[in-house]
Amino acid sequence: MTFGFAPSAASAGASSLMSAASANRLARMLEPAEWASAGIPLLRNPREVVSGLHIRHRPTPSTAVIAVLDHEERLAASASFVRRPVAADGWEFRNALLAHLRRVIPHDLRRRTPVRTAVLLYCRDGDERWTEEDGAWMWGLRDACTLHGLRCGAYITLTRAGWQVLGEGRGGRHPSSTTRPGSLADTDPDPRPLRSGSAEAARRVAAR
Repeated sequence: MTFGFAPSAASAGASSLMSAASANRLARMLEPAEWASAGIPLLRNPREVVSGLHIRHRPTPSTAVIAVLDHEERLAASASFVRRPVAADGWEFRNALLAHLRRVIPHDLRRRTPVRTAVLLYCRDGDERWTEEDGAWMWGLRDACTLHGLRCGAYITLTRAGWQVLGEGRGGRHPSSTTRPGSLADTDPDPRPLRSGSAEAARRVAAR
């Protein structure tokens, strides 16, 4: 005679819900090939964009910087925040990005076609290779842009090795996640006033 325990209906149901949640989470991320084929506009000068955001927001690992560029690729607004310690989920990331976009710049939903572009710089540990976390940020950025009437722009990672525009193969060693930020005057001799929010300001909008 053998003895065992049959799974209860409650535990079976819980397991099914967990499996469904995991499947949904994995669906809310983009693979590099999907991102590369999405027609994301190329940045004319990615190094200048990255350096400017690095100086303004001084990101450390787990910091996301969302920036809005005008049609001439000038920075119109930006905000930064620290990612919450939860599972990588594009839906959660989308909500966080959208909340900060709404705080720093009006939406463009009334326009027939987007004229401004949102780019995302994410500072993280690890190397430059794509991760599921990157895929979730890509999904979140694309969805947040749609809901705010913006063109979806580049997704950039900042690691110890430097920065990289994922899906394009462009990058550089400086700045990196360990680089000490320089002066804003070094990249923009005539900085324009813009609306900005930062993690250091406890996620509140700070006019600059």
